[in-house]
Amino acid sequence: MKYDLEKFKGVFVALYSAYDEEGNVCSERAKKLTQYYLDKGVKGLYVGGSSGEGVLQSEEERKKMLEAVMSVAKGKMTIIAHIGANSTPESVRLAKHAEEMGVDAISSIPCVYYGFSPRAVKRHWDAMIDATDLPFIIYHIPQTTRFNLPISLFTEMAQNEKVIGIKCSSESTYELERFKFVGDKVKGHDFIVFNGPDEQFVAGRIIGADSGIGGTYGVMPELFMKLNDLMDQERIKVARKLQDEVNDIIADLLSGPNLYGVAKYILHLRGVETGNPRGPMLPVETDEDKKLCERINKKIEEVIEKYKDK
Repeated sequence: MKYDLEKFKGVFVALYSAYDEEGNVCSERAKKLTQYYLDKGVKGLYVGGSSGEGVLQSEEERKKMLEAVMSVAKGKMTIIAHIGANSTPESVRLAKHAEEMGVDAISSIPCVYYGFSPRAVKRHWDAMIDATDLPFIIYHIPQTTRFNLPISLFTEMAQNEKVIGIKCSSESTYELERFKFVGDKVKGHDFIVFNGPDEQFVAGRIIGADSGIGGTYGVMPELFMKLNDLMDQERIKVARKLQDEVNDIIADLLSGPNLYGVAKYILHLRGVETGNPRGPMLPVETDEDKKLCERINKKIEEVIEKYKDK
């Protein structure tokens, strides 16, 4: 089975979920949010992952969010649907729904909470892979799943023709390099690695990442697209300086009550309504936090302008 891997190279926004004032998934807001990124020119969206609060939503809510996204983005952007859930049957149902919606690929974390063995995780992933004809992207984020993907299991997974890549969100660029090296070795230099840690975009690209998926991209996609362009042009010194400025912004984003609450409020300042993050994530409520968001928004605008012609 041959897949077009070029569509998976570039900057992918890890899409936030869109809620109404009562905290319910809102299709109209999700459509407007999708259009916002389509207009920005990002390569694609990663729907239902960590930034999308997928693990805090019901199965029907996740389906509703994806349906809204696809009504706008189908055929216009590359869409990767995260379909990982705590149970294998639910993950399989989400995989089949994603295929029905016409997404470009599915992706999944390992099952969480119980601390499953590599054998159990493989069976979990294989069930999703076997359920559709879509390419599959492993989502490796051990700091939240508590599952450290062994290179032996990764090698075994990469041998499956449907497994085309990995989203590596661990904080080790060495680990990312190993996934790229082994993946290319198994696939014949035809394996996609997505950089996960936004703070290490440049480092990830240098060590082997083909693309990037990130949550903070959502409030500054222009800066990550600029970073990606600079890396493609091998302008490392300029890219490093811009990464410094991006990381200052990320530090500010993390200084608020909750990363996603701050990001959603910044989008609100731009006229893009996504509601508050789902509890127990904290929203932006105090005047102090609102002023922080205003300062961050202004800083993002200033850095975009600064690097516009560089």
